Amino acid sequence: MSWPDVIVVGGGAAGMMAAVTAARLGAAVTLIERNQKVGRKLYITGKGRCNVTNHGSPEEVRANVPRNAKFLYSALEHTPPAWVEEFFESLGVKLKVERGNRVFPASDKSADIIDALFFELKRLRVTFVNDRVAGIGLREGAVRAVEMGEGKSLIGIPCKAVILATGGLSYPATGSTGDGHRLAEELGHTVVDPRPSLVPLESPDAFCAQMQGLALKNVVLTVKNSKKKTVFQEQGELLFTHFGLSGPLVLSSSAHMRDFEKDQYTCAIDLKPALDEATLDARLVRELAAGANRDMDNLLGALAPRLLVPVLLERSDILGNKKAHDLTKQERRRLLELFKHFTVAVSGPRPIDEAIITSGGVKVSEVDPKTMQSKKVPGLFFAGELLDVDAYTGGFNLQIAWATGRAAGEGAVEYLGERNGTE
Repeated sequence: MSWPDVIVVGGGAAGMMAAVTAARLGAAVTLIERNQKVGRKLYITGKGRCNVTNHGSPEEVRANVPRNAKFLYSALEHTPPAWVEEFFESLGVKLKVERGNRVFPASDKSADIIDALFFELKRLRVTFVNDRVAGIGLREGAVRAVEMGEGKSLIGIPCKAVILATGGLSYPATGSTGDGHRLAEELGHTVVDPRPSLVPLESPDAFCAQMQGLALKNVVLTVKNSKKKTVFQEQGELLFTHFGLSGPLVLSSSAHMRDFEKDQYTCAIDLKPALDEATLDARLVRELAAGANRDMDNLLGALAPRLLVPVLLERSDILGNKKAHDLTKQERRRLLELFKHFTVAVSGPRPIDEAIITSGGVKVSEVDPKTMQSKKVPGLFFAGELLDVDAYTGGFNLQIAWATGRAAGEGAVEYLGERNGTE
């Protein structure tokens, strides 16, 4: 049996890109993935459509990376979104650009991205191994082998370089169970405490559970911290749940709430963003006049979803059976304010295993930003979500995966050349 030059641990976006890159450069590559199929997390990204990247410049990508953006300068300049788009087009995947410069497969099928990578790996004769990596063996301080399996049945595979691309802790069912953090720490690396990012939010407000399942479209969500500073504001869709809030807007907003231990956040929803207060007030006056003899809980059905009506009335301190013609100016004002500023308290994020992305990971000051090689262990490389970098929604996190994966693949092959020259 011939032994691999490079072993890639993790068959997600970053791992597959690293394996493709190293194999294209002539290295013998083995890809170890604990799931039976590669790319499991890619199947669920972008609601199953796979938001491949963002059709922008490297600068625009870095502007959407709130943590350690400078570390990504070299990787993103070398592998910008344009390169990623060309890469997948060359593999036969037609792409399209949607709102917010989000790039998707034209088919709207994440399987097209996964299949393109899988068949390219097969074409390049990359060896696939379905197993769990238990440890990484060193000799004279440098990588020399990977140990696989459990307990007494450990199997060692000699190699010259290892690329860790195991992901973070989000979506553990896809294989992101923290093995990479453990392996990195065992080899002397610092792991910044992982935290959930792009995650639903919990609220102490009982009315959230009362409206469980209610989806609001084309609303504006504004998030402020305890100093009343706006940290997020965007229009889109959100969902009330039994625990609080979820949906695309909420997931995006959570990435901006980075200090739950030190800060408190409040969400405010503009239910009628297309109407300013004066216009909305005039609309209320007309509805009240037209339905003067109707009960308020019946009349509000023309202005708000059914599940929202009793909450609006309760928070406005208005009885549901009150006739429209009896509504006072003060009560109308309270209703108006709720329509434009429906506040929801936030107690914290949902558990990390419900997050799309993990914030935290291998400390980037211990990693070479050009090659992704460890500064502590020669022959050890990192890529993707395992690193302490994360971004907002819009294809930016996958862009980071492709860029760091390619850098790690090239870095590993460059290291092989240097190592062969000294042996």
